[in-house]
Amino acid sequence: MRTRISQMRFFKCPCGGIGIRARFRSVCLDRHAGSNPVMGTKKSKIIQKKLFRHNMKILLLEPYYTGSHKQWADGYKHYSDNEIRILKMRGQFWKWRMHGGAITLAKEFNKMSWQPDRILSTDMLDLTTFLALTKHRTSGIPTAIYFHENQLSYPWSHYDRDVKNKRDSHYGFINYSSALAADRLFFNSKFHLDSFVNSIKSFLKQFPDYQEKETSKVIEKKSEVLYIGIDFKEIDKYKVSKDDDPIIIWNHRWEYDKNPKLFFDALEIIKKEGYKFKLVILGENFSKTPEIFNRSKKYFKDHILHWGYADSFEEYAKWLWRSHILPVTSNQEFFGVSVMEAIYCGIWPILPKRLTYPELIPNNSDNFYGKKEELCQKIKWAIKNYQMIDTKDLQNKAEMFCWKNMKNKYDQSMRKISTNFGYLFEQ
Repeated sequence: MRTRISQMRFFKCPCGGIGIRARFRSVCLDRHAGSNPVMGTKKSKIIQKKLFRHNMKILLLEPYYTGSHKQWADGYKHYSDNEIRILKMRGQFWKWRMHGGAITLAKEFNKMSWQPDRILSTDMLDLTTFLALTKHRTSGIPTAIYFHENQLSYPWSHYDRDVKNKRDSHYGFINYSSALAADRLFFNSKFHLDSFVNSIKSFLKQFPDYQEKETSKVIEKKSEVLYIGIDFKEIDKYKVSKDDDPIIIWNHRWEYDKNPKLFFDALEIIKKEGYKFKLVILGENFSKTPEIFNRSKKYFKDHILHWGYADSFEEYAKWLWRSHILPVTSNQEFFGVSVMEAIYCGIWPILPKRLTYPELIPNNSDNFYGKKEELCQKIKWAIKNYQMIDTKDLQNKAEMFCWKNMKNKYDQSMRKISTNFGYLFEQ
């Protein structure tokens, strides 16, 4: 039996909703004659689901393809019901990626015959430059930016040579102008969204005139929170039992914004008081490693089980499953993938009562601290009680961010993007 089904294209209705244009053609819906499904039946719903399964082509642009950026891009591509193609560059030289990555990715895109229905970039891309260099192909395509971080509210290191030379504003301006050019903006937490929007006016004040401060409202209007999806299935593959001795773990980057000094200072106090624990220090080690790591490696040599970057994801995951306590001392965090991975693996987190953590783990006062003294007290309590701590509720909260739960939210948000959001000023 043959019937007529539609190839559907979405368009903006005058009323503000989404309309559908249909082009009908005759196709066979079933191999068996006489089995034409009636609309509303179970079989018709199955067919409709299949028809919509890959109903969007999404181009994902990532000039900094490493770490959490890579995991996020790969995860969305793998779990989404849409066809996603990733144009990427190696995750290094982040400043040059923000300056020049758009040129390289525009060149690569212009070589492609494949035409997307949506464009999704990350905050590391200068979207304005990319769209200008691809305008013959991208004009009219709805665009969105996913903000893993931003350069307006992100704290700069006093060691950064750009800060010393007073030329750090340009990276923030790339984020700002790209946000204006995009039709939709996604942020990995409400804390992140609020910090970005609140930073715009103060950022624009530094310029001599035509500051356009009202653009902060334009950006806020087209922004929404879309939490990061995490592939916990990969972590499950390497599950092992907890160690008998209490293990304190660090699984963050070795950089100033993670405040390693507070972390090691607290452990030094606890060691002097005679508390017994083992130590696992994971995370990426960059060229400008804070000196506290070298000093602490010597001081805690009798406590160390592992020190340095894990050679494989399997090794990383196994250390998470084996460990018990995660003291977090970050000065800046817009989401915290490494924290959520640790929580999922049954590690007891001790978190600063600020940044994004109270948002992601609400109503868990036992896990938060204010000052250094409180941090030390909570670590000591966790060492004493590590075998009796129930982490089930925390694990369930972490599991909410698995891609199985997040993929539909992403696909729905991408479908709703309208190019009308991109207008700078209302008509």
